[in-house]
Amino acid sequence: MSDATPYLSGLILADRKVVVVGGGHVAQRRVPALIAAGARVSVVSPEVTPALEGMAAEVTLVLREFTESDLDGAWYVVAATDDTEANERVSRAAEARHVFCVRSDDAPRGSAWTPATGRHGTVTVGVLGNREPMKSAALRDDILTALRDGQLSALDAHDRTPGVVLVGGGPGDPDLVTVAARHAIASADVVVADRLAPRELLDALPHGVELIDVTKLPRGRFASQEFINEVIVTRALEGKRVVRFKGGDNFVFGRGYEEVLACSAAGVPVTVIPGLSSAIAVPARAGIPVTHRGVAHEFTVISGHLPPGHPDSLVEWGALARLRGTLVMLMAVENAPAIAATLVAEGRSADTPVAVVVEGTMPEERTVLATLGTLADEITAQQVRPPAIIVVGDVVAVAHPEHYAAPVGQARG
Repeated sequence: MSDATPYLSGLILADRKVVVVGGGHVAQRRVPALIAAGARVSVVSPEVTPALEGMAAEVTLVLREFTESDLDGAWYVVAATDDTEANERVSRAAEARHVFCVRSDDAPRGSAWTPATGRHGTVTVGVLGNREPMKSAALRDDILTALRDGQLSALDAHDRTPGVVLVGGGPGDPDLVTVAARHAIASADVVVADRLAPRELLDALPHGVELIDVTKLPRGRFASQEFINEVIVTRALEGKRVVRFKGGDNFVFGRGYEEVLACSAAGVPVTVIPGLSSAIAVPARAGIPVTHRGVAHEFTVISGHLPPGHPDSLVEWGALARLRGTLVMLMAVENAPAIAATLVAEGRSADTPVAVVVEGTMPEERTVLATLGTLADEITAQQVRPPAIIVVGDVVAVAHPEHYAAPVGQARG
């Protein structure tokens, strides 16, 4: 079979028996895709990896040596042991039953080869090299990248159903946008975007896509939420697919659920594609963990757009001051001095480490280090402007031990 030219075909394995012989790392890589295809997977091996054992609710584990009768009723077989003779027995038994068999050890001796595959919208891309899996995988990745970046056109690969898709764009770096988010943007007739959504992705919008700017500048130009709700609903009712593209995650201080309610009230179908939350992703990118063993067992995400004592504030600052874990504050630059003073007055040490990550994940990213006692002065001295994430707690000292004299976890002040 070594000189045979493969015939590419898409197998529908849903609710059909597939047998994987072998319980090592090759089987561990193959089984998840078979499960995702809806196959009834049997894994035959005296021993399996812990990961395969963890899939016991989704597959049938047959913990013994292979016998030819294991292939009875099978539609597809993967011979994935590290024993050439055992794989040969599997492929012979499959051939006798007219069942296609993939050989992990010697591909030409099997009756089927596994292509390098990937998904782009509703399209599956498969590349089958001449027994060169690394080259096949590299070419597949090039194709998927070209599709994602708009260098190859595949508009019909995406769901174009009229309605609204709420897309979280992550913290700012376009590389941190999810694949689902990119697919949604590529499917849009209308994109409604704010300034915190990764703006580089808008350059790849196809010609004819309407772009509506709903930027909200601090103490500057302002697109009201009512206007945004009206725009997305109106365009959707015109039969268009509307992508509401915003920074961070839709439901973490993003007012995304207000948009869900507006769509529901108007009878407009709405889908949510979450994004990486800036509250976690930005500190992580800056090298600051929001939790750390022995240091912080909890973290709290807080909106700082209202100062302590404001009649509309829903934050119990006194309760937050008594917590020992990490406080992560969004939209808090303007009110940071008042917040820091309140936390100290309510019992949090003035020596508590603080990091302000400005323009997180973006080329201009910088981190300003302070304490609760010095935060107000540092924000002024370092000319901190939004957007910024403020992290309060000993995890900051874990990331920057050289900046803080007191050992992490000990009392400060």
